[in-house]
Amino acid sequence: MLARGKVFKYGDNVDTDVIIPARYLNTSDAKELAAHCMEDIDAEFGNKVENGDIIVADKNFGCGSSREHAPLAIKTAGVSCVIAKTFARIFYRNSINIGLPILECVEAAEKIKGGDVVEVNFDTGVITNVTRGESYQGQAFPEFMQEIIKADGLVNYINNKG
Repeated sequence: MLARGKVFKYGDNVDTDVIIPARYLNTSDAKELAAHCMEDIDAEFGNKVENGDIIVADKNFGCGSSREHAPLAIKTAGVSCVIAKTFARIFYRNSINIGLPILECVEAAEKIKGGDVVEVNFDTGVITNVTRGESYQGQAFPEFMQEIIKADGLVNYINNKG
């Protein structure tokens, strides 16, 4: 599995209320959630994000409430992967559950800049900054997690396995 896109860069402690503000949680429509993704931290995100783009952040990405709306909004907005120094554990689990690939890699989070083009190989965990000609080693996804992501989430994975 590969992902490639331009980077949107954020700092520490990007919480779920910033990823998808609570005022939009009266809908379960993923496209409506995606339209408001990141708007309280980056008002232009929804207008600039393209399919395949990547979010890179510092520590504790996805902290706050445990709602699955946050990774769903990110994924539906077109983001192919989130890379961070660390993730809030419930956000990490919710991301895998809905099929959003996420990788922890301190070096990548420190060196990648907003606007860089990055490629991620989920089989090897290698993150390549195409813009800067650098590579960083993240943790590869175990095969069963790749299968969940390929199935577009845990529910589909379970349904497909019968």
